[in-house]
Amino acid sequence: MPPPCSVTIVGAGLAGSEAAWQIASLGIPVRLLEMRPVRATAVHKTADFAELVCSNSFRGDKLDNAVGLLKEEMRRLGSLVMRAADEHRVPAGAALAVDRVAFSRAVTEAVTTHPLITVDRGEVTRLPSDPSAFPLIIATGPLTSDALSREVAALVGGEHLYFYDAISPIVLAETIDREKVFRASRWDRSLRGSQGPAAGDRSVGEGDGAAAAPTEVACGIDDGQGDYLNCPLSHDEYQRFYDALVTAESATIHDFDRETFFEGCLPVEVMAHRGRDTLRFGPMKPVGLVDPRTGRAPYAAVQLRQDNLAGDHFSLVGFQTQLKWGEQERVLRMIPGLEHAEFVRFGMVHRNTYINGPRVLRETWQTRLRDDLFFAGQISGVEGYVESAASGLLAGRNAAALVRGERPSAPPRTTAIGALAYYVSHADPSHYQPTNITFGIMAPPEEMQGRRRQSRVERKQALAERALHDLAAWLEA
Repeated sequence: MPPPCSVTIVGAGLAGSEAAWQIASLGIPVRLLEMRPVRATAVHKTADFAELVCSNSFRGDKLDNAVGLLKEEMRRLGSLVMRAADEHRVPAGAALAVDRVAFSRAVTEAVTTHPLITVDRGEVTRLPSDPSAFPLIIATGPLTSDALSREVAALVGGEHLYFYDAISPIVLAETIDREKVFRASRWDRSLRGSQGPAAGDRSVGEGDGAAAAPTEVACGIDDGQGDYLNCPLSHDEYQRFYDALVTAESATIHDFDRETFFEGCLPVEVMAHRGRDTLRFGPMKPVGLVDPRTGRAPYAAVQLRQDNLAGDHFSLVGFQTQLKWGEQERVLRMIPGLEHAEFVRFGMVHRNTYINGPRVLRETWQTRLRDDLFFAGQISGVEGYVESAASGLLAGRNAAALVRGERPSAPPRTTAIGALAYYVSHADPSHYQPTNITFGIMAPPEEMQGRRRQSRVERKQALAERALHDLAAWLEA
């Protein structure tokens, strides 16, 4: 009797781990291939699955923003990543942040102990030619090895795109001067609508060099209630800090021939070079923060977010950077409260590799080239932890559907997860850039169309209600 059909997955990051869990949960054997720790990457520190190498924040967790809606949809689809994140969350107000070590260990434990999942450690340098390796899901993430990248590029028939991505520094909590910082969150949710933007909304400022703050959406700027430490800067302190930042020396970037950063997670020094006040309308905006010692908002502020459950590590929110480590220490210690900070991890830059989704993928995360080949995660052209896991969830379910002789499908575009799948497969391929989930890529509810004046709260509520209703209908069908 022939062995049962199985699915092969390359990569055990957020997407690969979620895909493996979904497939095994549907009764299909999985072979999961992961190169770490046999072959290390420039930014991973452990051999655990779904390791978070950038922020520890999964961003907003309420239905009034798109990523919160996406999380709820994933919960209703039985997501392992969401289960582990919920079990190991740390204080972050209305955002979902996790103890990164405990989270990754939980995902690893669940995947490696599942009786239908076989894990093989070792680098994959060539795509398999054996038909028994298909369906195949490539979920190798933004740090796909050079050898496999060349294989993928040859397979899809087009050149890879890439952008630089940077991660934020982390400081030891006990080295923060608590006499100079204060605990507060940017917005009291009960006051929203009269005093500032809702969680996840972009903030556009006025003045010299002011720009939208993309890191608010992608990198988890404060949308909570008192769960952040704030380092206030006066006018003069900000000017000195700014001058030091824009003149600091960046790390040499090897093997890259052009600088293309993802707009959602720009290095702080790149933002600073866009204008002297840009940071004050981005990660250092003081709006919504009141220093209890003065009763006023500071001129600028740096926020620190708890990075693990023990509370002994804090990350600098929105301060991903490519500065040399010595320069990071020198410049960041100019921030009030961090004069004697001990850095557990310095920020760094790495390359993110991804395919041109609209040219390669269908909205089921299958390739246009062949039905039994899937891409998922950041290599597929999405950006963000939640979005990567969501793509793995759908790729896994659809790979299992092929094995079971069923037709792959995607939820409707009225859902967040369906809208993301549609964007990746239907956006303009000539100017494609990875995206986070936003309400903007979801069609407005019919009952809201034609209204010239509609409350933003009403619109988001209608979008969320429709999405969850349509997801339930899709699951039944």
